[in-house]
Amino acid sequence: MAIQDCCSQPGLRPFADAKADMLGQLETITAAELVPLEQALNRILADTVTSPLDVPAFANSAMDGYALRAEDASTEQGLELIGTSFAGHPFTGRVESGQCVRIMTGAALPLGTDSVEMQENCVSANNHVTFQQPVQQGQHVRQAAEDVAQGETVFQAGMRINARVLAVLASLGLEQVYVRRPLRVALLSTGDELKRPGELLAPGEIYDSNRIGLTAMLDRLGAEITDYGIIADDAALIRNAFIKAAASHDAIITSGGVSVGDADHTKAVLEEVGRIGFWKLAIKPGKPFAFGHIDQCAFFGLPGNPVSAAVTFHLLVRPGLAKLAGEQLPPGVTLQATALMPFKKTPGRMDFQRGQVARQTDGSLGVVPAGSQSSAVFSAMAEANCLLHLEQSRGRVEKGETVTLELIDGLYW
Repeated sequence: MAIQDCCSQPGLRPFADAKADMLGQLETITAAELVPLEQALNRILADTVTSPLDVPAFANSAMDGYALRAEDASTEQGLELIGTSFAGHPFTGRVESGQCVRIMTGAALPLGTDSVEMQENCVSANNHVTFQQPVQQGQHVRQAAEDVAQGETVFQAGMRINARVLAVLASLGLEQVYVRRPLRVALLSTGDELKRPGELLAPGEIYDSNRIGLTAMLDRLGAEITDYGIIADDAALIRNAFIKAAASHDAIITSGGVSVGDADHTKAVLEEVGRIGFWKLAIKPGKPFAFGHIDQCAFFGLPGNPVSAAVTFHLLVRPGLAKLAGEQLPPGVTLQATALMPFKKTPGRMDFQRGQVARQTDGSLGVVPAGSQSSAVFSAMAEANCLLHLEQSRGRVEKGETVTLELIDGLYW
């Protein structure tokens, strides 16, 4: 019988159950506003976007070359060159049989033509052009509505506007777009031992890194953040901060104080001024995670250890904020890789270990641990490029076994 780790006592909520429970308790905020396209980056679409026009609006050339009827290209004596079509300055006449037009990339296809031959396959002399090979009808032509047709649904409500989405919206000629209002998030750390970076440390004190990291992640999500700073391990001070924050925010995110120590007041205060949805999960790192509400304000209590705080933000707070914001998160992508060395694990909790994955010479993926797996060692987290998903019932991972992982490079964290 496998030995469970010392923190895998009965009563811990399985990760999948806790996440589903949390999402079921959160209500989407429906308020929306109309903003200029230049201010829409990282916002969430409030309405479905349909195209008001064809993109492209006209057939145009994909090459610098000559526009012609494809059937005319076989004429041995060549075609009469009667003009030029530039991008933004189209040829306005009609091209008859036996004629062609010099055309530039992006320029409108002249009336009477159906194809473009690239200039490298043509010979031009004395206002006549000959073609060195047959021309296929429609070649090198971007047809009207080839990208998007007028009336077509382009994006569904709930889409986060990144740079690529923004460019598509601009191609539709949209000057403004309806988006959800930004989430208002209160952020604070608890702990007598915490100091701001730059302050002198007394014996037993450490710098508060969690708020810096969490602020960066929330910034990438477009949240409006109120930084309540560091709150001492005092139940009255924590209570006052929670009540004040809940009155004007959609969510409160704390780090620290959710464990079972004598100075851990967060859970007790949450029970007093609000309600707890769940506390303590069968995951590692991040077991002492608390979720609940204070009035209508969602509450996410993250562990104080920095790796635990970052991992639980990714696993639980991120989808929770998405539900509040009306964002439709794309399905998570996981990959299979071979363990190139053992990973320590005992059954009892789902383990999200930090790793470094790389392509092997045979084309397969191989993964090794990214330094220490201690929840207090964030330097190893900074070196990781993936997060392993090791099942709750699984024990030690031996070299050569297959593991599931997700890439974390390029994410908001």
